[in-house]
Amino acid sequence: MTVSIVRPPALANAFYAGDPSTLMREVDAHLHEAQTLLGAQLPAQLACPKILIVPHAGHVYSGLAASVGYARIAPHVEKIKRIVMLCPAHREYFSGVALPDVLAFATPLGTMAVDALGAAAIAELPFVGNYAKAHEQEHALEVHLPFLQRLWKDAPVDLQPTILPMVVGDVTADQVAVLIDRLWGNAQTLILISTDLSHFQTYKAAKATDGMTCEKVRELHTDITHAQACGATPLNAALMHAKNRQLHIEQLAYCNSGDTAGNSPEGRERVVGYASFALYENMASAENGTRASQAPYGLQADQGVALAQLARAALHHATGASAMPTPAQEPWLETAGACFVTLSKNGALRGCIGSLIAHRSLMDDVIHNAQAAALHDHRFSPVTKDEAPSLSVEVSVLTSPVPLSFANEAHALWQLQPLVDGVIFSVNMNGQSYRSTFLPQVWGQMADAEQFMAQLKMKAGLPADFWSNAVQLQTYRVQEFHEAKL
Repeated sequence: MTVSIVRPPALANAFYAGDPSTLMREVDAHLHEAQTLLGAQLPAQLACPKILIVPHAGHVYSGLAASVGYARIAPHVEKIKRIVMLCPAHREYFSGVALPDVLAFATPLGTMAVDALGAAAIAELPFVGNYAKAHEQEHALEVHLPFLQRLWKDAPVDLQPTILPMVVGDVTADQVAVLIDRLWGNAQTLILISTDLSHFQTYKAAKATDGMTCEKVRELHTDITHAQACGATPLNAALMHAKNRQLHIEQLAYCNSGDTAGNSPEGRERVVGYASFALYENMASAENGTRASQAPYGLQADQGVALAQLARAALHHATGASAMPTPAQEPWLETAGACFVTLSKNGALRGCIGSLIAHRSLMDDVIHNAQAAALHDHRFSPVTKDEAPSLSVEVSVLTSPVPLSFANEAHALWQLQPLVDGVIFSVNMNGQSYRSTFLPQVWGQMADAEQFMAQLKMKAGLPADFWSNAVQLQTYRVQEFHEAKL
Protein backbone atom coordinates (compact mmCIF):
# COMPACT_ATOMS: atom_id res chain seq x y z
CA MET A 1 0.00 0.00 0.00
CA THR A 2 1.34 3.44 -0.92
CA VAL A 3 1.30 5.97 1.92
CA SER A 4 0.49 9.54 0.86
CA ILE A 5 3.05 12.14 1.86
CA VAL A 6 0.52 14.98 2.20
CA ARG A 7 -3.12 14.88 3.27
CA PRO A 8 -4.91 17.06 0.71
CA PRO A 9 -7.60 19.55 1.76
CA ALA A 10 -10.92 17.73 2.02
CA LEU A 11 -13.18 20.61 3.08
CA ALA A 12 -12.07 23.49 0.85
CA ASN A 13 -15.09 25.09 -0.85
CA ALA A 14 -17.27 23.53 1.85
CA PHE A 15 -16.16 24.60 5.32
CA TYR A 16 -13.98 27.45 4.04
CA ALA A 17 -13.06 29.16 0.79
CA GLY A 18 -11.16 27.06 -1.73
CA ASP A 19 -9.58 30.00 -3.55
CA PRO A 20 -6.31 30.98 -1.80
CA SER A 21 -6.78 34.74 -2.21
CA THR A 22 -10.35 34.63 -0.96
CA LEU A 23 -9.36 32.38 1.95
CA MET A 24 -6.54 34.74 2.97
CA ARG A 25 -8.83 37.76 2.91
CA GLU A 26 -11.56 36.03 4.91
CA VAL A 27 -9.21 34.62 7.56
CA ASP A 28 -7.37 37.93 7.91
CA ALA A 29 -10.70 39.75 8.28
CA HIS A 30 -11.74 37.36 11.06
CA LEU A 31 -8.41 37.82 12.84
CA HIS A 32 -8.59 41.60 12.55
CA GLU A 33 -12.15 41.69 13.93
CA ALA A 34 -11.16 39.29 16.70
CA GLN A 35 -8.28 41.48 17.78
CA THR A 36 -10.63 44.45 17.94
CA LEU A 37 -13.07 42.47 20.08
CA LEU A 38 -10.30 41.19 22.29
CA GLY A 39 -9.18 44.67 23.26
CA ALA A 40 -6.62 45.06 26.04
CA GLN A 41 -3.90 42.47 26.45
CA LEU A 42 -3.70 40.28 29.53
CA PRO A 43 -1.18 40.99 32.27
CA ALA A 44 2.35 39.82 31.49
CA GLN A 45 2.15 36.79 33.79
CA LEU A 46 -0.64 35.40 31.58
CA ALA A 47 1.12 36.20 28.35
CA CYS A 48 0.84 33.11 26.19
CA PRO A 49 -1.88 30.44 26.42
CA LYS A 50 -0.86 26.84 27.03
CA ILE A 51 -4.21 25.46 25.89
CA LEU A 52 -6.69 26.88 23.39
CA ILE A 53 -10.24 25.55 23.21
CA VAL A 54 -11.75 26.60 19.89
CA PRO A 55 -14.79 25.65 17.74
CA HIS A 56 -14.57 23.85 14.40
CA ALA A 57 -17.59 24.61 12.22
CA GLY A 58 -17.43 26.29 8.81
CA HIS A 59 -15.65 29.63 8.93
CA VAL A 60 -18.87 31.56 8.22
CA TYR A 61 -20.38 30.03 11.35
CA SER A 62 -17.63 29.74 13.97
CA GLY A 63 -14.72 31.55 12.33
CA LEU A 64 -14.95 34.67 14.47
CA ALA A 65 -15.25 32.73 17.73
CA ALA A 66 -12.19 30.67 16.78
CA SER A 67 -10.31 33.77 15.64
CA VAL A 68 -10.51 35.33 19.09
CA GLY A 69 -8.52 32.37 20.38
CA TYR A 70 -5.98 32.71 17.60
CA ALA A 71 -5.70 36.45 18.16
CA ARG A 72 -4.69 35.64 21.73
CA ILE A 73 -1.63 33.70 20.57
CA ALA A 74 -0.77 36.10 17.73
CA PRO A 75 1.81 38.07 19.80
CA HIS A 76 3.62 34.84 20.69
CA VAL A 77 4.11 33.08 17.36
CA GLU A 78 7.91 33.23 17.68
CA LYS A 79 7.73 31.20 20.90
CA ILE A 80 5.38 28.43 19.72
CA LYS A 81 7.22 25.67 17.84
CA ARG A 82 4.65 22.86 17.82
CA ILE A 83 0.90 22.52 18.14
CA VAL A 84 -0.77 19.41 19.57
CA MET A 85 -4.28 19.20 18.08
CA LEU A 86 -7.13 17.01 19.40
CA CYS A 87 -10.63 16.77 17.97
CA PRO A 88 -13.58 14.34 18.17
CA ALA A 89 -14.29 11.88 15.37
CA HIS A 90 -17.20 12.96 13.16
CA ARG A 91 -16.88 10.68 10.12
CA GLU A 92 -15.48 7.35 11.34
CA TYR A 93 -16.15 5.15 14.34
CA PHE A 94 -13.04 3.58 15.86
CA SER A 95 -11.48 2.85 19.22
CA GLY A 96 -8.59 4.91 20.52
CA VAL A 97 -6.81 7.98 19.18
CA ALA A 98 -5.87 8.22 15.50
CA LEU A 99 -2.56 9.61 14.34
CA PRO A 100 -2.20 10.56 10.68
CA ASP A 101 0.16 8.54 8.47
CA VAL A 102 1.27 11.53 6.40
CA LEU A 103 4.14 13.98 6.64
CA ALA A 104 2.04 17.13 6.19
CA PHE A 105 -1.49 18.52 5.95
CA ALA A 106 -2.43 20.83 3.08
CA THR A 107 -4.90 23.66 2.61
CA PRO A 108 -5.19 26.09 -0.32
CA LEU A 109 -2.64 28.23 1.56
CA GLY A 110 0.09 25.56 1.57
CA THR A 111 1.20 22.76 3.87
CA MET A 112 1.98 22.32 7.55
CA ALA A 113 4.45 19.64 8.60
CA VAL A 114 3.38 16.86 10.96
CA ASP A 115 5.45 16.56 14.14
CA ALA A 116 7.01 13.13 13.52
CA LEU A 117 8.93 13.12 16.82
CA GLY A 118 5.79 13.91 18.78
CA ALA A 119 3.94 11.09 17.01
CA ALA A 120 6.78 8.68 17.83
CA ALA A 121 6.73 9.81 21.46
CA ILE A 122 3.16 8.56 21.94
CA ALA A 123 3.00 5.73 19.39
CA GLU A 124 3.63 3.06 22.04
CA LEU A 125 0.54 4.02 24.05
CA PRO A 126 -1.89 1.10 23.61
CA PHE A 127 -4.83 3.27 22.56
CA VAL A 128 -2.86 5.29 19.96
CA GLY A 129 -2.46 4.15 16.36
CA ASN A 130 -2.08 5.33 12.77
CA TYR A 131 -5.51 5.45 11.18
CA ALA A 132 -5.55 7.46 7.97
CA LYS A 133 -9.27 6.96 7.30
CA ALA A 134 -10.18 8.86 10.47
CA HIS A 135 -8.39 11.90 9.02
CA GLU A 136 -9.48 11.70 5.39
CA GLN A 137 -12.74 13.65 5.69
CA GLU A 138 -12.40 15.04 9.23
CA HIS A 139 -13.17 18.75 9.30
CA ALA A 140 -12.54 19.46 12.99
CA LEU A 141 -8.77 19.72 12.49
CA GLU A 142 -8.59 21.02 8.95
CA VAL A 143 -10.67 24.16 9.54
CA HIS A 144 -8.05 25.45 11.99
CA LEU A 145 -5.08 25.19 9.66
CA PRO A 146 -5.77 28.35 7.59
CA PHE A 147 -5.82 30.40 10.80
CA LEU A 148 -2.48 28.95 11.87
CA GLN A 149 -1.02 29.51 8.42
CA ARG A 150 -2.02 33.16 8.42
CA LEU A 151 -0.63 33.69 11.94
CA TRP A 152 2.75 32.40 10.75
CA LYS A 153 2.52 33.91 7.26
CA ASP A 154 5.68 35.98 7.72
CA ALA A 155 7.78 33.22 9.28
CA PRO A 156 10.35 31.35 7.17
CA VAL A 157 9.63 27.67 6.67
CA ASP A 158 12.12 26.53 9.31
CA LEU A 159 10.46 28.74 11.96
CA GLN A 160 6.89 27.65 11.31
CA PRO A 161 5.39 25.30 13.90
CA THR A 162 4.83 21.63 13.32
CA ILE A 163 1.40 20.16 14.04
CA LEU A 164 0.39 16.87 15.65
CA PRO A 165 -3.24 16.38 14.57
CA MET A 166 -5.12 13.59 16.35
CA VAL A 167 -8.71 12.40 16.05
CA VAL A 168 -10.21 11.08 19.29
CA GLY A 169 -12.47 8.06 18.90
CA ASP A 170 -13.94 5.70 21.48
CA VAL A 171 -11.55 6.24 24.37
CA THR A 172 -11.77 7.60 27.91
CA ALA A 173 -10.86 11.08 29.03
CA ASP A 174 -8.38 9.53 31.47
CA GLN A 175 -6.54 7.90 28.57
CA VAL A 176 -6.45 11.13 26.58
CA ALA A 177 -5.13 12.85 29.73
CA VAL A 178 -2.20 10.40 29.71
CA LEU A 179 -1.49 11.38 26.11
CA ILE A 180 -1.69 15.11 26.91
CA ASP A 181 0.62 14.63 29.88
CA ARG A 182 3.26 13.07 27.65
CA LEU A 183 2.92 15.88 25.11
CA TRP A 184 2.65 18.74 27.61
CA GLY A 185 6.16 19.91 26.79
CA ASN A 186 7.40 23.40 27.55
CA ALA A 187 6.53 26.93 26.51
CA GLN A 188 7.17 25.99 22.87
CA THR A 189 4.17 23.62 22.88
CA LEU A 190 0.57 24.77 22.38
CA ILE A 191 -2.29 22.31 22.99
CA LEU A 192 -5.38 22.93 20.87
CA ILE A 193 -8.72 21.33 21.76
CA SER A 194 -11.24 21.49 18.91
CA THR A 195 -14.88 21.29 19.99
CA ASP A 196 -18.29 22.82 19.35
CA LEU A 197 -20.96 23.02 22.06
CA SER A 198 -24.63 21.96 21.85
CA HIS A 199 -26.12 20.83 18.54
CA PHE A 200 -29.48 21.48 16.89
CA GLN A 201 -31.42 23.08 19.73
CA THR A 202 -33.45 26.24 19.30
CA TYR A 203 -31.57 29.50 19.67
CA LYS A 204 -32.97 30.18 23.14
CA ALA A 205 -32.47 26.62 24.40
CA ALA A 206 -28.92 26.51 23.03
CA LYS A 207 -27.96 29.71 24.82
CA ALA A 208 -29.20 28.28 28.09
CA THR A 209 -27.49 24.92 27.59
CA ASP A 210 -24.24 26.47 26.39
CA GLY A 211 -24.26 28.97 29.23
CA MET A 212 -24.19 26.11 31.73
CA THR A 213 -21.50 24.30 29.73
CA CYS A 214 -19.31 27.40 29.57
CA GLU A 215 -19.67 27.79 33.33
CA LYS A 216 -18.51 24.18 33.75
CA VAL A 217 -15.49 24.85 31.55
CA ARG A 218 -14.62 28.05 33.43
CA GLU A 219 -14.81 26.13 36.73
CA LEU A 220 -12.67 23.30 35.28
CA HIS A 221 -15.31 20.62 35.70
CA THR A 222 -14.45 17.36 33.98
CA ASP A 223 -17.91 15.80 33.61
CA ILE A 224 -18.96 17.57 30.41
CA THR A 225 -21.09 15.29 28.21
CA HIS A 226 -21.07 14.85 24.44
CA ALA A 227 -24.50 16.48 24.32
CA GLN A 228 -22.92 19.59 25.82
CA ALA A 229 -19.75 19.52 23.68
CA CYS A 230 -19.02 17.16 20.79
CA GLY A 231 -15.34 17.13 21.82
CA ALA A 232 -16.15 16.32 25.44
CA THR A 233 -13.52 13.58 25.73
CA PRO A 234 -10.43 15.65 24.84
CA LEU A 235 -12.01 18.69 26.51
CA ASN A 236 -12.44 16.86 29.82
CA ALA A 237 -8.91 15.50 29.55
CA ALA A 238 -7.51 19.00 29.05
CA LEU A 239 -9.54 20.35 31.95
CA MET A 240 -8.16 17.59 34.19
CA HIS A 241 -4.69 18.97 33.53
CA ALA A 242 -5.89 22.54 33.94
CA LYS A 243 -7.21 21.71 37.38
CA ASN A 244 -4.23 19.63 38.50
CA ARG A 245 -1.70 22.14 37.17
CA GLN A 246 -3.67 25.15 38.46
CA LEU A 247 -4.03 26.87 35.12
CA HIS A 248 -5.86 30.16 34.83
CA ILE A 249 -8.79 30.12 32.37
CA GLU A 250 -10.28 32.96 30.35
CA GLN A 251 -13.42 32.69 28.24
CA LEU A 252 -12.78 34.60 25.05
CA ALA A 253 -16.01 34.30 23.06
CA TYR A 254 -19.42 32.69 22.78
CA CYS A 255 -22.00 32.66 20.00
CA ASN A 256 -24.03 30.15 18.04
CA SER A 257 -24.88 29.68 14.41
CA GLY A 258 -28.03 31.73 14.95
CA ASP A 259 -25.78 34.73 15.57
CA THR A 260 -23.68 34.25 12.45
CA ALA A 261 -24.57 32.67 9.10
CA GLY A 262 -27.73 31.15 10.54
CA ASN A 263 -29.15 34.48 11.63
CA SER A 264 -32.69 33.98 10.32
CA PRO A 265 -35.94 32.67 11.84
CA GLU A 266 -35.37 29.31 10.19
CA GLY A 267 -31.69 29.24 11.09
CA ARG A 268 -32.46 29.84 14.75
CA GLU A 269 -34.55 26.71 15.03
CA ARG A 270 -31.53 24.36 14.86
CA VAL A 271 -28.33 26.01 15.99
CA VAL A 272 -24.85 24.87 17.03
CA GLY A 273 -22.99 26.56 19.87
CA TYR A 274 -19.42 27.87 19.70
CA ALA A 275 -17.07 29.13 22.41
CA SER A 276 -13.36 29.71 22.77
CA PHE A 277 -11.22 29.66 25.90
CA ALA A 278 -7.56 30.24 26.71
CA LEU A 279 -5.78 28.55 29.61
CA TYR A 280 -2.50 29.83 31.03
CA GLU A 281 0.33 28.49 33.12
CA ASN A 282 2.06 30.71 35.66
CA MET A 283 5.12 32.55 34.36
CA ALA A 284 7.75 30.17 35.79
CA SER A 285 6.05 27.12 34.32
CA ALA A 286 5.28 28.83 31.04
CA GLU A 287 8.90 29.78 30.47
CA ASN A 288 10.51 26.50 31.46
CA GLY A 289 7.84 23.80 31.34
CA THR A 290 8.56 21.05 33.86
CA ARG A 291 12.09 22.37 34.30
CA ALA A 292 11.11 25.59 36.07
CA SER A 293 14.09 25.42 38.43
CA GLN A 294 16.47 26.11 35.56
CA ALA A 295 16.56 29.85 35.99
CA PRO A 296 19.59 31.64 34.53
CA TYR A 297 22.18 33.06 36.88
CA GLY A 298 21.38 36.57 35.74
CA LEU A 299 25.02 37.70 35.49
CA GLN A 300 25.49 41.13 33.98
CA ALA A 301 27.72 42.09 31.05
CA ASP A 302 30.41 43.58 33.30
CA GLN A 303 30.51 40.34 35.27
CA GLY A 304 30.89 38.46 31.99
CA VAL A 305 33.86 40.69 31.16
CA ALA A 306 35.41 39.80 34.50
CA LEU A 307 34.96 36.06 33.87
CA ALA A 308 36.51 36.31 30.41
CA GLN A 309 39.45 38.29 31.84
CA LEU A 310 39.88 35.68 34.55
CA ALA A 311 39.93 32.87 31.99
CA ARG A 312 42.38 34.79 29.77
CA ALA A 313 44.75 35.40 32.68
CA ALA A 314 44.58 31.71 33.70
CA LEU A 315 45.25 30.61 30.10
CA HIS A 316 48.36 32.77 29.87
CA HIS A 317 49.59 31.71 33.29
CA ALA A 318 49.18 28.01 32.48
CA THR A 319 51.04 28.26 29.17
CA GLY A 320 53.76 30.66 30.28
CA ALA A 321 52.50 33.41 27.96
CA SER A 322 52.78 37.06 28.95
CA ALA A 323 50.89 37.86 32.15
CA MET A 324 47.43 39.37 31.83
CA PRO A 325 45.56 41.49 34.41
CA THR A 326 42.94 39.79 36.56
CA PRO A 327 39.67 41.37 37.66
CA ALA A 328 39.13 42.61 41.20
CA GLN A 329 38.06 39.88 43.60
CA GLU A 330 34.40 40.53 44.37
CA PRO A 331 31.91 38.62 46.56
CA TRP A 332 29.93 37.18 43.64
CA LEU A 333 33.08 35.44 42.38
CA GLU A 334 33.31 33.59 45.69
CA THR A 335 29.86 32.02 45.37
CA ALA A 336 29.70 28.40 44.21
CA GLY A 337 29.43 28.05 40.46
CA ALA A 338 29.97 25.66 37.56
CA CYS A 339 31.33 26.67 34.18
CA PHE A 340 32.88 25.50 30.93
CA VAL A 341 35.80 27.33 29.35
CA THR A 342 36.09 26.99 25.58
CA LEU A 343 39.18 27.92 23.59
CA SER A 344 39.02 28.32 19.82
CA LYS A 345 41.40 29.23 17.03
CA ASN A 346 40.07 30.85 13.87
CA GLY A 347 36.62 29.47 14.70
CA ALA A 348 37.82 25.90 15.31
CA LEU A 349 37.70 24.26 18.73
CA ARG A 350 41.11 24.20 20.48
CA GLY A 351 40.07 22.99 23.93
CA CYS A 352 37.03 22.77 26.18
CA ILE A 353 36.86 21.65 29.80
CA GLY A 354 34.21 22.32 32.40
CA SER A 355 32.26 21.40 35.51
CA LEU A 356 28.68 20.17 35.47
CA ILE A 357 28.08 20.63 39.19
CA ALA A 358 29.12 23.60 41.32
CA HIS A 359 31.68 22.32 43.83
CA ARG A 360 33.93 25.35 44.33
CA SER A 361 33.80 29.10 43.90
CA LEU A 362 33.00 30.39 40.42
CA MET A 363 36.38 32.16 40.36
CA ASP A 364 38.29 28.95 41.11
CA ASP A 365 36.17 27.01 38.62
CA VAL A 366 36.96 29.45 35.81
CA ILE A 367 40.67 29.41 36.59
CA HIS A 368 40.88 25.63 36.86
CA ASN A 369 38.85 24.97 33.69
CA ALA A 370 40.73 27.56 31.63
CA GLN A 371 44.04 25.93 32.55
CA ALA A 372 42.65 22.42 31.94
CA ALA A 373 41.24 23.42 28.54
CA ALA A 374 44.69 24.67 27.56
CA LEU A 375 46.75 21.76 28.83
CA HIS A 376 44.59 18.71 29.55
CA ASP A 377 41.96 18.33 26.82
CA HIS A 378 42.99 14.90 25.53
CA ARG A 379 41.65 15.70 22.05
CA PHE A 380 44.36 18.31 21.46
CA SER A 381 48.02 18.92 22.09
CA PRO A 382 48.75 21.40 24.91
CA VAL A 383 48.47 25.07 24.01
CA THR A 384 51.86 26.76 23.71
CA LYS A 385 52.83 30.15 25.12
CA ASP A 386 53.17 31.55 21.60
CA GLU A 387 49.74 30.26 20.63
CA ALA A 388 47.79 31.38 23.71
CA PRO A 389 47.43 35.11 22.84
CA SER A 390 45.78 34.27 19.50
CA LEU A 391 43.09 32.01 20.98
CA SER A 392 39.53 33.13 21.59
CA VAL A 393 38.09 32.56 25.06
CA GLU A 394 34.50 31.81 25.98
CA VAL A 395 33.08 31.16 29.46
CA SER A 396 29.72 29.40 29.86
CA VAL A 397 28.16 29.51 33.35
CA LEU A 398 25.81 26.59 33.96
CA THR A 399 22.58 26.22 35.89
CA SER A 400 22.20 23.11 38.04
CA PRO A 401 21.34 20.04 35.93
CA VAL A 402 17.74 18.83 36.16
CA PRO A 403 16.67 15.25 35.34
CA LEU A 404 14.59 14.90 32.20
CA SER A 405 11.68 12.46 32.44
CA PHE A 406 10.85 10.61 29.24
CA ALA A 407 9.01 7.52 28.06
CA ASN A 408 11.27 6.63 25.13
CA GLU A 409 14.03 8.14 23.02
CA ALA A 410 11.62 9.99 20.73
CA HIS A 411 9.89 11.52 23.75
CA ALA A 412 13.25 12.67 25.12
CA LEU A 413 14.25 14.25 21.80
CA TRP A 414 10.84 15.88 21.46
CA GLN A 415 11.29 17.69 24.77
CA LEU A 416 14.76 19.08 24.12
CA GLN A 417 15.01 22.74 23.11
CA PRO A 418 17.69 23.47 20.50
CA LEU A 419 20.12 26.27 21.43
CA VAL A 420 18.56 26.39 24.92
CA ASP A 421 19.22 23.03 26.57
CA GLY A 422 22.61 21.65 27.42
CA VAL A 423 22.32 17.89 27.78
CA ILE A 424 24.10 15.32 29.96
CA PHE A 425 23.87 11.74 28.71
CA SER A 426 24.71 8.88 31.08
CA VAL A 427 24.19 5.14 31.27
CA ASN A 428 25.65 2.34 33.38
CA MET A 429 25.99 -1.06 31.69
CA ASN A 430 27.88 -4.21 32.55
CA GLY A 431 29.78 -2.46 35.30
CA GLN A 432 30.90 0.39 33.03
CA SER A 433 29.74 4.00 33.02
CA TYR A 434 29.27 6.07 29.87
CA ARG A 435 28.80 9.82 30.16
CA SER A 436 28.98 12.87 27.90
CA THR A 437 27.60 16.38 27.57
CA PHE A 438 27.05 19.04 24.95
CA LEU A 439 26.61 22.73 25.73
CA PRO A 440 23.57 24.48 24.22
CA GLN A 441 25.88 26.15 21.69
CA VAL A 442 26.57 22.75 20.08
CA TRP A 443 23.03 22.66 18.69
CA GLY A 444 24.17 25.15 16.07
CA GLN A 445 26.40 22.46 14.57
CA MET A 446 23.63 19.85 14.32
CA ALA A 447 20.91 19.35 11.74
CA ASP A 448 18.29 18.18 14.23
CA ALA A 449 17.67 16.55 17.61
CA GLU A 450 18.36 13.07 16.23
CA GLN A 451 21.86 14.06 15.11
CA PHE A 452 22.49 15.89 18.38
CA MET A 453 21.68 12.75 20.37
CA ALA A 454 23.64 10.48 18.03
CA GLN A 455 26.76 12.62 18.43
CA LEU A 456 26.25 12.79 22.18
CA LYS A 457 26.13 8.99 22.36
CA MET A 458 29.26 8.64 20.23
CA LYS A 459 31.05 11.16 22.44
CA ALA A 460 30.23 8.87 25.38
CA GLY A 461 31.83 5.98 23.51
CA LEU A 462 28.64 4.28 22.32
CA PRO A 463 27.19 3.61 18.85
CA ALA A 464 25.05 6.37 17.34
CA ASP A 465 21.99 4.11 17.31
CA PHE A 466 22.41 2.91 20.90
CA TRP A 467 19.45 3.08 23.29
CA SER A 468 18.60 1.45 26.59
CA ASN A 469 15.96 1.89 29.25
CA ALA A 470 18.89 2.58 31.59
CA VAL A 471 19.75 5.85 29.80
CA GLN A 472 19.46 8.96 31.97
CA LEU A 473 19.36 12.51 30.66
CA GLN A 474 19.75 15.81 32.45
CA THR A 475 19.40 19.29 31.04
CA TYR A 476 20.91 22.61 32.00
CA ARG A 477 21.17 26.11 30.60
CA VAL A 478 24.03 28.52 30.30
CA GLN A 479 24.96 32.14 30.19
CA GLU A 480 27.76 32.41 27.70
CA PHE A 481 30.33 35.20 27.65
CA HIS A 482 32.51 35.36 24.57
CA GLU A 483 35.59 37.49 25.00
CA ALA A 484 35.43 39.03 21.52
CA LYS A 485 31.74 39.93 21.81
CA LEU A 486 32.19 41.43 25.25
